[in-house]
Formats: sequence, structure tokens, C-alpha cells
Amino acid sequence: MRCVHYVGFRGDEYARARRIWGGPCVIHLHMDDRVMTEVGSDDVVVIGPKGHTHRDFVWDASAVPPEFTD
Repeated sequence: MRCVHYVGFRGDEYARARRIWGGPCVIHLHMDDRVMTEVGSDDVVVIGPKGHTHRDFVWDASAVPPEFTD
């Protein structure tokens, strides 16, 4: 099943991108190794304004409020 990965979005730009690309989704705060390991061959990656730089650490997605991941 196709999944949309949103990388590096904050606030309103996420809401606009979600209206265009839809879901189901996975939110990645940064471009990190977790993004590289979780993206499948049928998935779509949408990179936001803060997602262009690779980070050496991995961000814990459990901090995302459930209303953004429905």
C-alpha cells in the first residue's frame, strides 16, 4: 500500500501539502536515516522547507499528536 512521507514540514505548509498529497502518512521532522529505511518502493516522499538537510540523529515520531496522523 502506498504511503506518503512528509519530511521537514512545520505548521500550515503541512496542512496544504496534506490536502494535495493525502495519506495515509508518516511524518518525519527531519531528513534522517529513519526516512531512508522506512520509505517503500511504492511510497511518495514530500519534502518541506526544513527537510533538505540530512541529520545525523533520528527523530522519535511518537511525539506527533494523533490529530496529525489520522
